[in-house]
Amino acid sequence: MESLPVEVIGNILSHVAAARDVMVASATCRKWRDATKKHLRTLTFDMADWPMYRELTTSRLEILITQTIFQTTGLQNLHICMGDGDEFSAASVIAWLMYTRDTLRSLLYMMHTNPNVNIFEKCGRQKLEVLVSGYTSISGVDPSYQRFPCLKSLTLHSVNISALDLSLMLTACPKLESFSLVNPEIAMSDSQAVMELISPTLKKLYVEEISLDKFVLEADNLESLHLKDSTVELFELISKGRLKHLRMDDVSIIHLDIGETTDLLEVVDVSDFTIMWPKFYQMISRATKLRRLRLWGIVFDAEDEIMDLETIAVCFPKLNHLSLSYDLRDGLLQHVLRGSSLLENVVLLKLGSAVINDLFAQWIGGLLERCPSLMRLIIHGCVSETKTRDECASLARFTSSI
Repeated sequence: MESLPVEVIGNILSHVAAARDVMVASATCRKWRDATKKHLRTLTFDMADWPMYRELTTSRLEILITQTIFQTTGLQNLHICMGDGDEFSAASVIAWLMYTRDTLRSLLYMMHTNPNVNIFEKCGRQKLEVLVSGYTSISGVDPSYQRFPCLKSLTLHSVNISALDLSLMLTACPKLESFSLVNPEIAMSDSQAVMELISPTLKKLYVEEISLDKFVLEADNLESLHLKDSTVELFELISKGRLKHLRMDDVSIIHLDIGETTDLLEVVDVSDFTIMWPKFYQMISRATKLRRLRLWGIVFDAEDEIMDLETIAVCFPKLNHLSLSYDLRDGLLQHVLRGSSLLENVVLLKLGSAVINDLFAQWIGGLLERCPSLMRLIIHGCVSETKTRDECASLARFTSSI
């Protein structure tokens, strides 16, 4: 170990990251202390890293973090995640940001402060490339002053912000490629009933736990769209047709408009999704390059809402991963299995059902006949602890079918 250059030791400690472990390691010898001071690039303060954090007072935590950060000289990645319980002094937080902002490339900041710290004012116009901010309020965004010329990834978690400030924030990030918005509290003005976001460079959007009447996104280069645990009456995407990944997880959308952006789709993954299904199928049916299709936990009210195997085989000839979990009822099985076209390239088939019964077994058998290249089969089902005689007999027939 004595032969290792001090820069290499600094790199090793940067991969350790957790502040307490780094400080313990730095006590090894003078050379390691020197590596921590001059060559440490990553430092993390996280409640999950050390149980004793929870037993310390807020003022004591502030002193520990301040002393640790001030022992370094070139931090590039600083992660501070102290949860949503305690409130930290704004003066301490501002001191940490001012001391590190000239060298920081990545900042994760998840904590309450009193009073609120405008992190965008303190870190704007710097070299930040990744920013994660949570449990804070954002207001008065001025793109001409609070610009992030190098920012590529932005995550806002549990923040209070107006729709206007959110729009201005994206304008202040001319190189933004990835944007995540989780559980925000968005203030809509009386004159602004629509949340409209514009980013010509955005490639990936992740949205979780929002409830909006109308959400309009203009992103010419968007490749990945993922919505989770959200309710939106109207979602409209305006782009140049580069979308490759579409994911919807526990989402309710009355009207989804992604325009003519489905030709390049490679992945469609929806679960517990509520929408007008015929229009959704029409929307994705042009995705001839689709390789992965997942329709999971879907409940259909009529035959015309089901995507049958014939449609899947004809519309998606390059499909190789297929996952289906339908609520099968009497009269729907024949419609699902209609046609004779084969799923030539499907090598992985994942099937699920809320009830294990004869219909489920017939569905599995019908799908197996249509997948000549299948290499892997995964079956999801639930067996209740207490079973009637009829349920036991049904389960036995299912076992025999398998």
